[in-house]
Amino acid sequence: MTKIKNAFYAQSGGVTAVINASACGVIETARAHRDRIGKVYAGRNGIIGALTEDLIDTSKESASAIAALKTTPSGAFGSCRYKLKSLEESRAQYERLINVFKAHNIGYFFYNGGGDSADTCLKISQLAKTTGYPIQAIHVPKTVDNDLPITDNCPGFGSVAKYIAVSTREASFDVASMALTSTKVFILEVMGRHAGWIAAAGGMASDPKTPIPIVILFPEITFDRKKFIKSVAEKIKRFGYCSVVVSEGVRAKDGRFLADQGLRDAFGHAQLGGVAPVVASIVKEDLGVKYHWAVADYLQRAARHIASRSDVEHAYATGVAAVEMALAGKNAVMPAIIRTSDQPYRWKIGEADLKRVANREKMMPRNFISADGFGITERCRRYLAPLIRGEDYPPYEKNGLPSYVRLKNIPVKKKLSEAFKV
Repeated sequence: MTKIKNAFYAQSGGVTAVINASACGVIETARAHRDRIGKVYAGRNGIIGALTEDLIDTSKESASAIAALKTTPSGAFGSCRYKLKSLEESRAQYERLINVFKAHNIGYFFYNGGGDSADTCLKISQLAKTTGYPIQAIHVPKTVDNDLPITDNCPGFGSVAKYIAVSTREASFDVASMALTSTKVFILEVMGRHAGWIAAAGGMASDPKTPIPIVILFPEITFDRKKFIKSVAEKIKRFGYCSVVVSEGVRAKDGRFLADQGLRDAFGHAQLGGVAPVVASIVKEDLGVKYHWAVADYLQRAARHIASRSDVEHAYATGVAAVEMALAGKNAVMPAIIRTSDQPYRWKIGEADLKRVANREKMMPRNFISADGFGITERCRRYLAPLIRGEDYPPYEKNGLPSYVRLKNIPVKKKLSEAFKV
């Protein structure tokens, strides 16, 4: 009789307000199939936990604690920015993974992350072919940037989009009230290295019922200083103020990021941040008006208190589907969200081949961006509206703060004698 295999689950890349909801979906579904899946071991700090044999025994957590993950932000098991090289470049890493998997009887691999994580998952899925060790690898989608292909949207994005839309509206009300004698331009910097999905969400702050003068700077549109200043000036003249939502990935005409600090992260990507003060200095030099700027930074992806209900549902459903796909014998696939209707919003879970997902980015379609390059179109509004709709508040304590779970994260006893450095 074949021994029941255990599962490995890990979180990778920048965490989100709902990535733990996916973890909840994976663990709860695996527990419902104990006849086919043994324990779920979580990697402490992503794939690094697998390489260093630093595993967490999720079976030590109560059902209520696992359920509470659904309303808890960030990564409950720790995340990482670490990309596996090819088998040819780093055979030692893969041999180590196989040894860890064998030692702990792991036959299922669930990796919760973005495009680089999909690449890692794809490489793991190929272990059976290259080494003869059977492992089923399923990628659980996650990224606030919303840039994974195939899937309609990415779990994590809807909540960030809601946070940015709400924050842009609230800050704009503030600026409007002070514009006559004080601040006339407010600049909000948001995440988005190459794709402007998050920046686009700022446009949802304005609608016919609540018109707000907003200028959006997208990574997909080359920054033109003269056109930008002209648009801001026109809005100040008409409304008395203007709000600017700028993506961290905005580029100048020479192709360089306005916010490029000359640094690189662990994946080799440009380390961005600080485009808001750059834009603010342009406003000051060209218009001479008073301004304020802010960087949403971690706040936008950690804001579980204002998470989108549809985003939470997507995150949980993809976690559930990942386990179901593994039980169905699937390998090297990702649960994808398939939109079937805008109004009313309807969706289902589909399946995407990781070869079509890994190392690919989905940019904002040009027809989602207004003709002048500074706003969003009605088509974009129809796309975004269901993703920010609905609230899924976490439970609150008597002291007025949200109640978030802290897991015990009890380590699994190591079985390999040799250590491994990453």
